Amino acid sequence: MNHTTKLGLTTLWVLFAGLLFGQNEESADWVRTHYNKQEVMIPMRDGNRLFTAIYTPKDTSKTYPILMKRTPYSSGPYGIDQFPAQFQNKYLAKEGYIFVNQDVRGRYMSEGEFVDVRPYLPTTTTEPVKKGKKAKKEQPAIDEATDTYDTVDWLLEHLSNDNGNVGVYGISYPGFYSTMAILAKHPAIKAVSPQAPVTDWFIGDDFHHNGAFMLMDAFSFYSGFGKPRPKPTTQGQPGFQDWKTPDNYEFYLRTGALRNFNEQYLKGGIPFWNDLVAHPNYDEWWQARNPRPHLKEVQAAVLTVGGLFDAEDCFGAWQVYKAIERQNSTKVSNRIIMGPWVHGGWARGKGDRLGNVRFGVETSDYYAREMEFPFFEYYLKGKGQVALDDVTVFETGSNQWTQYPAWPPAQAKETAYYLRDNHQISLQKPDKPTEASHEYLSDPAHPVPYTEDVHLRRTREYMTDDQRFASRRPDVLTYSTPVLEKPITATGPIIADLWVSTSGTDADWVVKVIDVFPDTLSAVENGVPMGGYQMLVRGEVMRGRFRNSFEEPEPFVPREATRVRFELPDVAHTFLPGHRMMIQIQSSWFPLVDRNPQQFVNIYECSDADFIRAEHRVYHSAQHPSAIRFYTLEKGETQAPR
Repeated sequence: MNHTTKLGLTTLWVLFAGLLFGQNEESADWVRTHYNKQEVMIPMRDGNRLFTAIYTPKDTSKTYPILMKRTPYSSGPYGIDQFPAQFQNKYLAKEGYIFVNQDVRGRYMSEGEFVDVRPYLPTTTTEPVKKGKKAKKEQPAIDEATDTYDTVDWLLEHLSNDNGNVGVYGISYPGFYSTMAILAKHPAIKAVSPQAPVTDWFIGDDFHHNGAFMLMDAFSFYSGFGKPRPKPTTQGQPGFQDWKTPDNYEFYLRTGALRNFNEQYLKGGIPFWNDLVAHPNYDEWWQARNPRPHLKEVQAAVLTVGGLFDAEDCFGAWQVYKAIERQNSTKVSNRIIMGPWVHGGWARGKGDRLGNVRFGVETSDYYAREMEFPFFEYYLKGKGQVALDDVTVFETGSNQWTQYPAWPPAQAKETAYYLRDNHQISLQKPDKPTEASHEYLSDPAHPVPYTEDVHLRRTREYMTDDQRFASRRPDVLTYSTPVLEKPITATGPIIADLWVSTSGTDADWVVKVIDVFPDTLSAVENGVPMGGYQMLVRGEVMRGRFRNSFEEPEPFVPREATRVRFELPDVAHTFLPGHRMMIQIQSSWFPLVDRNPQQFVNIYECSDADFIRAEHRVYHSAQHPSAIRFYTLEKGETQAPR
């Protein structure tokens, strides 16, 4: 469009309390020296008050824009004499902004009832009834957009040195509240940056991917975060700790069926867990928690930020950008930045590597200085310019920043890479009339692990982990190209277009796209030989029952060839000459994803006895050609970094 120029999830809310102020080197003394602090309770239209910490520059010789974050992870440190060690972006802090941090309703020190991903109410006007108008007798309808609107109104009325412009940003769950700030449509909100925004918890973020339940993240996170808060507090609640093993694979396998987690550990005491169990399909309850259809008539400038290797909310970042792009005119300022980061990695760490894979440059500070800082400076202060195209993405493999005016890039071509009966990948469509296929036995008692390491907490490094351990399993199908003579640059979503069958009535299909490094590499990273390293570039799961509809699942007909087509989150990656492209297909990814019983039963209510072994086939014949589809660029068409 045109412009005017995870760590252990039981401690995730603690992490993002820190991410409210992020990386960088300022100490609490520096913040205390340069900022005054207020703690206020801001009234909402329904009478509930939200705890808000306000940090105002001590230099009162000029006015400043407001930069606000709304969070369920604590807006602390609490106490008028308590200051954060640092703000998220040191360049913004030193330039001078009024930083506002607010506990959303029902969390920490704010009043009211907390509702997870509270649905947006499109029929409710965010603008409150003005003084002098006849007040409505019924309780005013509220959502996160109205809470944002009311907060901004209060700030503009009560602060004395603001310049009248407001920006909103936040990472992860606070990214969801940033999206709600877009929907608030307050005239003073000029710039919004949803960063790794929670967007759709059934289709692609955090706790479900294509309807498959992301077991490890959901249980670790909600065993603490999901506990009801009886009254305002400055303290979070710990999550589950009684693991009795250092091995997550062993713990989750030993616990068994999903219903056992509630019965044995959660004891029915986590409201959101109970809700998701009660809604196994993409029904109205889930759909109401998806803000994408409402991202229309956008008024603020939007800068969505995400990580290419974000294990939690990679989907959300891409989809917020795409929804705005699709549903608004070309006059809307809509940009996205995707770097080689884990969840929130642009606000902590150097961003120069992930696990065993190096990216060659430090990307996090570059983002803070050259991307986020000028965005807010321009739209909130009218200073400088935003030298960013619509899409700024770090291309891994070649390890360079690239920019495009559209996504996928206009010059990218959809290219089908077909799976062949010799376990190779080819641009040539299979022509054999016989029903060629590869078969494997999927046993829920021995699911494919998501990583070869033994550990308790879900790692973030698995997003680039070596997949050689999986290649050696008989229940993982592996296909690869010959050694590449020319680079292949994939830019955009990846489409898994499979023809499959199962001896059961349901199955999961996990597709992994892998960059195989040359065997001749002599480098060693973290004790791992990089010669022949199989770097995970993108992996995704599809719960087969949802292949035609997330709202109305349907069983497979046993042993009948069936098309399963689904989208993997977007990538920007170059497979270099001397490398190979590999595709792996499997039916479990444990305990990252819960096990499929491989029968068409309610997975949230079934028992251990319902899990059965099943024979799965992937076809590659003229009649049923399985393929992985990329948007590819000729390397000469890739734009140089700016």
